[in-house]
Amino acid sequence: MNIQRPFTAENPHPFAPYVAILARGKTKQRPFTFEEARDSMAMILRGEALPEQIGAYLMLLRLKEETPEEIAGFVEGTRATFDRPADLPQVDLDWSCYAGKRVQLPWFILSLLALVQSGMRVVLHGAEGHTPGRVYTRDVFARFDLPVANSFVDAATQVEKHGMTYMPLEVLSPVLRDLIELKPVLGLRSPVNSFTRLLNPFDAPTVMQGIFHRGFLDIHSGAARILGIPNMAVFRGDGGEIEMRANKPCPVWTTHGSAEPEVDTWPATLDEGHAPADEVMDIERLRAVWAGEDEDPYALAAIQSTLALALRTMGRADSRDEAMAAAASIWSDRDRARFAPR
Repeated sequence: MNIQRPFTAENPHPFAPYVAILARGKTKQRPFTFEEARDSMAMILRGEALPEQIGAYLMLLRLKEETPEEIAGFVEGTRATFDRPADLPQVDLDWSCYAGKRVQLPWFILSLLALVQSGMRVVLHGAEGHTPGRVYTRDVFARFDLPVANSFVDAATQVEKHGMTYMPLEVLSPVLRDLIELKPVLGLRSPVNSFTRLLNPFDAPTVMQGIFHRGFLDIHSGAARILGIPNMAVFRGDGGEIEMRANKPCPVWTTHGSAEPEVDTWPATLDEGHAPADEVMDIERLRAVWAGEDEDPYALAAIQSTLALALRTMGRADSRDEAMAAAASIWSDRDRARFAPR
């Protein structure tokens, strides 16, 4: 950042109006329009805002909570800064992994491996380490030699070769990675924790989202409609990740383009109640469940119901029952001897 000219009341910083919009008091403060959200986020990511402005901006947004227009604008402002190659391979599914798992292992990763073996292409993206005591997707990918990209070009190559890739947030945007790390500094999450889930770096026609706070279901569905995402499902996933909680009924908000959201409650696939917490969180169990050596009922139910929801959202099944049957078939047909897609 190289801002040298002085700023005064008569000659304010170009970013100052965006802070003022959020901080004019109860009667004059208002949300950003889509365009204001887009342009202000792009300024931050281009290094055109001062640190104190960014801190004020993020916490004022956190105080009032984001609107669908703001989330969509932040996404578009961020996507405009991506250094993407001209020809990206087509992918089927975008999968964000920003929460980490605390109580159960990330069984959804096995859902995705089965999908990839069935011929689907999946792009995962996420961040890790921002909340202690959690197992993050990148931890699992590193442990089992699954493909992690260090650039868009690298990610494209991995999708072509392996059918999947994991893109760390710093590959998508180093500045966003720095901002998401501010949680222990500011004491609260910021809008970055929300809108990164919608970045969809490869323009997949189907986007899956898991959130922790149920109050964001309508906000994220509204943002998906503004962005015109062909297929998007958002639900309160286990720990905030995209994983069905097998022991709980799960309301899922699905959008298709700009159409009104469809709200469908998927029933529990196990007896309702609290699943016992995994006190060890040994990620080696993922390989054991994949190989059929560990047939933990909760794990298998979470894997297949998550897989079914993805198929239903993608339009690969016309009903929940059909999706569950297709998921069971894909899971049964997996190559148990080949865990990694390499």
